[in-house]
Amino acid sequence: MFTIDNLITLFFLIILQIVLGFDNLLYISLESKKAPEDKRVLVRRWGIGIAIFLRLILLFIVMSLVDSIQGVLFSLNIEGIIHSSFNFHSIIVLVGGIFIIYTAVKEISHMLILNSFDHDANHQKSFKSVIFWIVLMNLVFSFDSILSAMALTDVFIIMAISIIVCGLLMIWLADNVAAFLQKNRMYEVLGLFILFIVGIMLVSEGGHLAHLTLFNYEITPMSKATFYFVISILIIIDIVQSRYQKKLLSKK
Repeated sequence: MFTIDNLITLFFLIILQIVLGFDNLLYISLESKKAPEDKRVLVRRWGIGIAIFLRLILLFIVMSLVDSIQGVLFSLNIEGIIHSSFNFHSIIVLVGGIFIIYTAVKEISHMLILNSFDHDANHQKSFKSVIFWIVLMNLVFSFDSILSAMALTDVFIIMAISIIVCGLLMIWLADNVAAFLQKNRMYEVLGLFILFIVGIMLVSEGGHLAHLTLFNYEITPMSKATFYFVISILIIIDIVQSRYQKKLLSKK
């Protein structure tokens, strides 16, 4: 089972999971801030731990029912307005993308209207509620990574090991990302805009999976190359703007 080919595939699967898991990691770090401060580390670990277990179950289900997941559930056809063929996969990705866009816009609007910087205390959720949303969104992000993994191998144990390894890495990285955002509150805005772009990417991908056409324009997915390019530009702009602002303040 653990042949040289399988070990090489496992290595590339872990790299793939890490790359595809960036947006998920950012969501977890931002969402965990809504939990009581003394329980945030526990929330991240429980949330990701439960999600790993459910992701393994999802992997087994997807491998067993991959044809059903890709099969058409229903269609919407209005001449000149909309044409689509929705399947289970496209619905999950579309709903997940819409929810992430809503979350990002809501949090950005809260930042604009808040009267104090005690934002976390004013918008806290319960321990169970935050875990629920972390697990749910983790499963939404899982579909693409699982289907991509299945394109590389059909060995369940290899894919399962890659999921577990990346889950453990995510637990460690989530704490570090959350700590960084806590110490550098200005980067929360950058994180939320990245999350907003993640939502757009998921919506475009869901529309593509549903063969969605609006007003005779076909919805095409945002490529990973475009996504990372846009993210890189946002980060560069934020860094340059922050340094320029510090120089202006120092002169004053």
